[in-house]
This record gives sequence, structure tokens and C-alpha cells, in this order.
Amino acid sequence: MADVTYYVAMPFLQDDSGSPVAGAAEECQSPTTALRRAETMSRMAGSIGAVAFSRSGDPMMGEFGDAKLLRKFGNVPDDLSGL
Repeated sequence: MADVTYYVAMPFLQDDSGSPVAGAAEECQSPTTALRRAETMSRMAGSIGAVAFSRSGDPMMGEFGDAKLLRKFGNVPDDLSGL
């Protein structure tokens, strides 16, 4: 199967100690939709920010490349490699 690209919007919240934690990611139809959804998520109650990113790979093989950041909104950690 050919590679497929997924577009995702994901909010960030704060845990009880004030550290940022990733919220529930949402798959989107296009990069534009992911950007709009992430911007909306960044303004939701309890959210400190959000990101929009893409990820490509072969779902049949379960092999995916690294996520590519499209844009950050709000107070999002600089290092997203641990997510």
C-alpha cells in the first residue's frame, strides 16, 4: 500500500503540578483543517495551547515517519519529541 498522510490537531493542558500534557488528538481531513482545529483547541477552556502536525507512512505495515509540525498555537512546549 502507498504511503498515507494523516493531519492531526492536538491540544495541550496543564497537569496538577502545572506541567504541560498532551490532550486527545483529533485526525483532520487536510492541513488547513488541522490548522483551524488546533487554533480553536488552543482557545478552549483549560487549554494552554495546541499543535497541528502531519505524519506519513504505510498503515498496513505500521511504519510511519516522524511527525512534521505544521504550527504551534499558545503555550506549547518547544521540545515535542517525547510525545
